[in-house]
Amino acid sequence: MMTAFFASGHAVDLILVLMALEGGWLMGYHHRTGRGLSIPAVLALLLPGAALLLALRVALTGGAWIWIAFWLIVSLAIHFLDLRNRLR
Repeated sequence: MMTAFFASGHAVDLILVLMALEGGWLMGYHHRTGRGLSIPAVLALLLPGAALLLALRVALTGGAWIWIAFWLIVSLAIHFLDLRNRLR
């Protein structure tokens, strides 16, 4: 049962949903209170991880290597943009 759950990519789907809920909560908190992380900061925090999870999902479901590479490059690019902004 658990093998099928992971092999189908549904485990990754669940994590992505939880990350989206976390991001929504963090952005909503900032919007309501003005405290916490800004919306761009939340996105910079969560998007590289989401892209890595999408690469994992492609790999688990037997997708083409090009899509794995695509999501890894997307994750790296967003991470570098975040680093550039933080180091300014």
